[in-house]
Amino acid sequence: MFGASGSAYVYRSYGLHWCLNAVCLPGSAVLVRAIEPQSKLDLMRANRGVDDLRLLCSGPGRLCQALAVDASYDGLPLDELPFQFKLPSGARTSSILTGHRVGISKAVDLEWRFGLAGSSYLSRKF
Repeated sequence: MFGASGSAYVYRSYGLHWCLNAVCLPGSAVLVRAIEPQSKLDLMRANRGVDDLRLLCSGPGRLCQALAVDASYDGLPLDELPFQFKLPSGARTSSILTGHRVGISKAVDLEWRFGLAGSSYLSRKF
């Protein structure tokens, strides 16, 4: 979380699951809860042990398991390999939704959750 903007901050949640965050500014980051898997699907399916494309990367633990993300990914840039996160072609920033955070018990009223409108790959619908 104290790395460069646009880099990965990776940590283990409750000692069980790896979580991937995008560093925004030094000292602040956003948890990546889900992505739309688009390449190396066979490898992701093998890592997760599931076939359903929507379940490969929908949730922070699932996402890291599918991508085999661990502490060695901490600090890597998110716009280069191995990540290369980007909006799907044709998507506009106006397609990004905001909503209440999920999976927490404090500050649930804050709209600090973001997702792509119409995506089938969200961990939870808006």
